[in-house]
Amino acid sequence: MRYGVSGSGFGNGGKDGGLGDEWGVRAARSRALAVLRVRGRALGAAILPAAVAVVLYAGEVTGHFTGTGWATARVITTVLAVVVLLAAAAVALVVARARPAVTPTVELSETAAPDLHRLVRDLADRLDVPAPSAIALTPDCDSWLEDRSHRAHGRAAVPAGAGPVLVIGSPFLWWMRVGELRAVLAPVVAGTGPAADPDIAAARRFVRGLDAAVAVPDEPGLDPLRRFGARGVGRVARLLLRACGNHAAEMERGVAAAGSERAQAVDQGTRIVAQEQVGLAYAGWDRLLTRVALPAWRMGRWPSRLDAGVVSALTELSRRDRLAEGFSSRLGERPACDLLEEPGAVDEAASLLAARLFHGGPAEAGPDWAPVDWSRYPEEVVDRKWRADAARLHDVLDRLSTAADPEAPEAPTLTRVLTHLTAPQDRPSTPPAPKEDDDLPVVPPGAEAATEARAEAHARPEPLAAEEEDRRETGGRDEHEAETDAEHEDEDEDDVRNPAADALAAALSAQVAREDAEREARAAAGATAGAASGAAGFTGPDGPWPLAPLLPPRTGRDLLADHVTALVCCAAVDTTGAAPGLDWLDGPALLVDGERAADLGPRVLALVEEGDPAPLRAWLSTTGVRPEKPVRLL
Repeated sequence: MRYGVSGSGFGNGGKDGGLGDEWGVRAARSRALAVLRVRGRALGAAILPAAVAVVLYAGEVTGHFTGTGWATARVITTVLAVVVLLAAAAVALVVARARPAVTPTVELSETAAPDLHRLVRDLADRLDVPAPSAIALTPDCDSWLEDRSHRAHGRAAVPAGAGPVLVIGSPFLWWMRVGELRAVLAPVVAGTGPAADPDIAAARRFVRGLDAAVAVPDEPGLDPLRRFGARGVGRVARLLLRACGNHAAEMERGVAAAGSERAQAVDQGTRIVAQEQVGLAYAGWDRLLTRVALPAWRMGRWPSRLDAGVVSALTELSRRDRLAEGFSSRLGERPACDLLEEPGAVDEAASLLAARLFHGGPAEAGPDWAPVDWSRYPEEVVDRKWRADAARLHDVLDRLSTAADPEAPEAPTLTRVLTHLTAPQDRPSTPPAPKEDDDLPVVPPGAEAATEARAEAHARPEPLAAEEEDRRETGGRDEHEAETDAEHEDEDEDDVRNPAADALAAALSAQVAREDAEREARAAAGATAGAASGAAGFTGPDGPWPLAPLLPPRTGRDLLADHVTALVCCAAVDTTGAAPGLDWLDGPALLVDGERAADLGPRVLALVEEGDPAPLRAWLSTTGVRPEKPVRLL
């Protein structure tokens, strides 16, 4: 469970109007006591029936509560007390034994990073707080403290009573300088002081146990009876979490305020620059993952130097963006990754973990999951991605052509795609129905309904003269309604602007969805096999780890534009001196005469969206690409 303050600081930078660190700790302790009172009330409610039963039995012994009515009350109360106590014991047992979440990280022992451990200990001494019990890295642009003292954590656990683990975002080590990293970690390390407070620690254990108990019903391997009981425990845990949730949140805010205030005494001037680097690192890291790493992961390759790549990406960003101008001049100072004994090995481990967290890749390298160096990225990722997309595009075209015409499919050329997407507008937007064994959709969703609506509109008779007279008398529709209808007409025109592209995009989307489903099925099978053999497989240290999608779902036209672009790039590589390349901010790039072809995207969109091949044909002619030549597919 994360707590403390992140590397981005808290609130107004610790300026809490003079209330100071002591106020923050007092506020956090007050909220912790409120959380513990919720626990006390729950315990009191659990033993209340037993206490009533004891009173009734005491009254019988003393001769005060006698008679049939009191006897019946004692029996009912006793049964109720036993049931409630058993239920409370079950809830307490599940909460105590539930496994709190632990973020998958790369552990950094003191032998692997002695200088980093020394920096953190010195920082804790300056802040007059206990040092973290361990240090770990995460492929994320954030830093926090994490309690791993629960015995259920196994190998990831730290000794009972030890301090929390300091988790550091791995991009920080490669992009930030040593002084900047110290300034960013200061408010985080300062959080170890409040973490040692008994009341705050007890409140955190209670909340962490409740949070873990909520997830117990979803654990695999439970029989129906145990799962039914776990659901009841989960409902009780949710009820308690709602009761103490606000207090727990305010407690963490108080801890963060205290840590931020105390950290002001450490490198206050450097902290301002360091906070700017946090935002810049996040922007570059996000672009690197979505534009560069994701295409490689989908090709069965994982870049083994992601953290080193973020330096190149941010340097390129500072070159292009005036707001980031000058940040690259810091690179002459000592980088924080020098605090590691083997930066390359740590970067490789963090890169593999990033692939597992964001893509669901295997835990170890293999024939279909191999690391790739940046120097080999254009050949092993970019070129293979283009040719795989081109092969998928022509495979879909083959199926559509076979459904419409049983003749042999055409050669995989760019001319074939240009001809298909620039078909006359009076050409039917959908080919004949495919065979039963071909499940590719050839009719875009809503196409038939749109066609019927247009036919009905053309067949509708003209308005009667009386209706026109009524409209003139009432002033007709207002301007807002007219503008809205006009916009709707424009949208309808956009939807049917290139029906051939719509049909191809729908079929291509279905093919991609089917391939994604097959890949997810293989990943799930690998995770099950790994769990059965005791290996990590596709899971994190705490079981199946939910993937964090890097990109939102794409439309069919976006997919079609990407595949057409890939085919154009393949044709350019095969028939001219063009070559695949890597842009640190935009990912795969086509290099023509050593320069990135940045003007290709709009020309492809004109073909896909409007069915206009002129801009793309002009580009092909200027570049020397021969669209009639067959391309080499993967």
